Amino acid sequence: MSRVGRIARRTFLIGTAAIAGGVAFGVYQYRRDLPNPLQPGPGEVTLNPWLLIDQQGITVIAARAEMGQGIHTTSAALVAEELDVPWDSVRVIHGPTAQAYFNGAVMSHGLPINDYERTGFHEMMIEAMTVLPKMLGAQVTGGSTSAIDAFEKLRQAGATARETLKQAAANRLAVPIDALGTDNGRVTAPGGVVIRYADLAEDAALLDPPRNVPLRPSSNWRYLGRPMPRLDMVAKSTGTAEFGVDVRLPGMRFATVRMSPRLGGTMEVFDAVRAEQMPGVERIINLGTGIAVVASNTWLAMQAADAVDISWGPAPYPETTDALLDAIRASLDATPNSTLRDDGDVDVAVTGEDIEVTADYTVPWLAHATMEPMNATALHTGDALEIWTGTQAPTIAEQKAAEAAGLDPEQVTCHTTFLGGGFGRRSESDFVVLAARVATAMQGTPVKVTWSREEDMRHDFYRPAAAARMRGVIRGGFLNVLEGRVAAPSVIRQSLRRISGITMPGPDKATVEGMFNQPYAIPNYRVTGHLTDLAVPVGSWRSVGNSVNGFFMESFIDELARAARVDPLAFRLDLARREHAPSAGVLQAVAEMSGWTGDTPDGVGRGVAMTYSFHTAVAIVVEVSDRNGAVSVDRAWIACDVGTALDPAIIEAQMTSGFIYGISAAMMEEVTFANGEVQQYNFPDYDALRIHQTPDIAVRILETQGHLGGVGEPATPPSMPALANAIYDLTGERIRDLPLNRRVQFVM
Repeated sequence: MSRVGRIARRTFLIGTAAIAGGVAFGVYQYRRDLPNPLQPGPGEVTLNPWLLIDQQGITVIAARAEMGQGIHTTSAALVAEELDVPWDSVRVIHGPTAQAYFNGAVMSHGLPINDYERTGFHEMMIEAMTVLPKMLGAQVTGGSTSAIDAFEKLRQAGATARETLKQAAANRLAVPIDALGTDNGRVTAPGGVVIRYADLAEDAALLDPPRNVPLRPSSNWRYLGRPMPRLDMVAKSTGTAEFGVDVRLPGMRFATVRMSPRLGGTMEVFDAVRAEQMPGVERIINLGTGIAVVASNTWLAMQAADAVDISWGPAPYPETTDALLDAIRASLDATPNSTLRDDGDVDVAVTGEDIEVTADYTVPWLAHATMEPMNATALHTGDALEIWTGTQAPTIAEQKAAEAAGLDPEQVTCHTTFLGGGFGRRSESDFVVLAARVATAMQGTPVKVTWSREEDMRHDFYRPAAAARMRGVIRGGFLNVLEGRVAAPSVIRQSLRRISGITMPGPDKATVEGMFNQPYAIPNYRVTGHLTDLAVPVGSWRSVGNSVNGFFMESFIDELARAARVDPLAFRLDLARREHAPSAGVLQAVAEMSGWTGDTPDGVGRGVAMTYSFHTAVAIVVEVSDRNGAVSVDRAWIACDVGTALDPAIIEAQMTSGFIYGISAAMMEEVTFANGEVQQYNFPDYDALRIHQTPDIAVRILETQGHLGGVGEPATPPSMPALANAIYDLTGERIRDLPLNRRVQFVM
């Protein structure tokens, strides 16, 4: 069967024009059109990768993984807006793995610059850098870039398809194309003639589609700019949505894995006699670095894995949390890897009237803790490998699976399902690689490999622990000097090494993002990044380095405001107004929303924080109260400036979820080590915010900045310091080390 046949059984299929091309200094490989992965079978027609039209309606091929963030709904709205079709005729499905679905927007985070003050030259450089993900076929979902990448591509897809269909109608009716219009999935002609898109599909497939069709102005939008019904909601509410754990294939077997709890350590010997004697256990596979148990069902496989007696080698890193943190703190005194902000002279002499403030901060290792544990289903038939899984990076998954199975990448096909949470964890390929290895050992039999919750929690690519040393000088009531040193293991270097086997040279932006690039007018402002070489596996966690530095920076800004005896919100507002109007705007908005006065009654505390990340400024005010000695998080106000609000309901949901994800981590989450092993096994050990602990949340969306901002991650960085600052306002205790429940008790 053709690949398009596996995606959707349709007749009269038509896709849009080539929108994967671009312009970047005349580089041919960048400008050329990419192959259309939708190869039609008998009776099927397609022009390109993005859009299918048939007798049943419109199908949009989604290039990005849907993991709850709503990108499928926004993708549909982008196409429908230009194609001029009724909303209820639109469907969205995950597309195949293909170079055509590369994410060029990920390079918008690539330059080590202050993003809020990008120039035209920077924009050209970012556009030129898009050649890299295009050539690599980087089909990735991350960096809050899904809507940014789709914004032009999918609107152009709809517009080009619309004009191609009009041309087909013009040819059929022998009238000028300018005499035709479109309405609700039909081409309209003078005299009341109406032709459905589906009836023009075969003719349109024979035409060369136009390029660079003008897009409709926002004043004419019908779907964009307003809340739209979530296209994935019915399936998810009725249990018909297919996540990785839902995949079922004929003759399937079920498996789980056990890998070294000392991450990256060796397996010395194992005894599987007890497990092999359990009825329904079919095979114990020696993976070299661990084992896999294959059985008649997943629960049995997990029970059998627990029955295997395994001796593990030592950890390749310091074995305790304290030793790991000591190594990170020691890096603060080492030569910096980066100095991406060095304005003025932070070493200016401190006078007798100046107020100098210093503070040290730390944050812990964090797990992703997705609701759906890692899993993948694989079938190795000897000359091909098929994989069904929820992944944020299917092209990388195919490549790594091919290496594990001894195949060429062209022999591997990855089918992307819905993701039960990602947050960066599913951009890794380890769970796919293990499934490929199990399937290779079970050739000819489809095997679903599902990790236990304990295996998932203890074998993550963690948000790294980090330390900061901060110094500031208040002169004449204003912030005159800010110096920050940040130390942590490098997420980017580890990730690139896993993907490509190479180590990125030069300054590591991700380690200092959220501190060096904040929109505050500080005349003497320096930030240095110090890398710690540890073998603990680390990876992208929602908002990456911003999650660390948002806490460091905005907690310290609060300390400086208190030292200057200035209201913390007014202190920030003054700094932002002189540097970046949208950032000042979100601060002003949360002040209005919360009725901020700077004064709180006894038993109530309020804190504020503002960060700029993923092209979006977000400010948050949190209100807490004392409930018989326990802290209750009662209310939160969030303001964001996204430039263009494509779907306000989705933006509100993402701001809310990013905030909850952040305060959950700030309140109670940490990963600790003893004897080289992670000590957190399951949610009782790594608790998360409960519904009754969740505050009332209000969100305001601003649209003043001149570019489209991301929404999936930027509410997480300011959430943590806003809460910590509120607790200081309530208790008078400045907490510089997370999680907060080490020092305060929260309402349970």
